[in-house]
Amino acid sequence: MATDNRDAFSRLVMAYQEGLRQFIFNLTGGDPCLTDDLAQETFLKAWLGVRSFKGLSGFKTWLYRIAVNEFISYRRKQAITNDSDLDKLNIIENNNEHSATEAKIDVSVLLKSLSEPERIVTLLFYLEDVPIRKICQITSMPEGTVKSHLSRARSHMAKILKDK
Repeated sequence: MATDNRDAFSRLVMAYQEGLRQFIFNLTGGDPCLTDDLAQETFLKAWLGVRSFKGLSGFKTWLYRIAVNEFISYRRKQAITNDSDLDKLNIIENNNEHSATEAKIDVSVLLKSLSEPERIVTLLFYLEDVPIRKICQITSMPEGTVKSHLSRARSHMAKILKDK
């Protein structure tokens, strides 16, 4: 019986690992080590909590919810403020090989300029192609809040692109 459970969970990991790791990679701003750590923690928590999965949402939605919680927990532990994120953004922009006059804007720079909730919903909606209803389940945000974050993120990124 335990072998069947491990085999079934192994198949789920194989099915969702690549997409989840890409999502976490984008959340972390491209930090491969942090991506590895958060992905591992996500799958470990999923393994430990799989019996609590009630099937009220899809497995992917449940798994991404765990990943978002892990990311938020990590950020809280690091106590990184938006001010230090903006300092990092300025350093990245100054070190960026692409010149603004060539109109080459690195997507990761745009994503890093967003607030954490805006980045999460933007990644889920545009890069993961998750519908708003499921984003609400993953993030525990009301639909209006998700739509507001998406709207603010679009406006913020458009302003950055316009200013370049």
